[in-house]
Amino acid sequence: MTLEDLKTEAQNIQYILESEIPDEINATIEHAKQLAVFHARSGKMLADAKMIYRNKKASEIAEIIIKIAKENFLSAKAQNALVEAIAQQEAYVVEWLERINSNCVHQLDLCRTIISKIKAEMQMSNIPQTTVYAC
Repeated sequence: MTLEDLKTEAQNIQYILESEIPDEINATIEHAKQLAVFHARSGKMLADAKMIYRNKKASEIAEIIIKIAKENFLSAKAQNALVEAIAQQEAYVVEWLERINSNCVHQLDLCRTIISKIKAEMQMSNIPQTTVYAC
């Protein structure tokens, strides 16, 4: 998977994460199921993005840094800044996927809260829960 593939898929997941969570119980359960899939998928995507990021830093960057450091005596801090500048897109995707992965967890928690609230309201109203699917 390429960095561009990861960015495209991350944008598709981001779009869903930015949508409103439904307040109907079965729709909320379906949304939670989708979030669970996104959580698992974004974890894999994050690992792939980190691999791409590490490979970029390890390959051409290492050679450039060593050459510049030998000739210009760059400090370690300056070398790290240069690495970050060269691998800027890779670092961006890593950070974005970390946020997506974390956001999935938070939205799943919110879905559980919404489902619990709706179930409690149903119990208080004596509405039969036979149509409610379990997570």
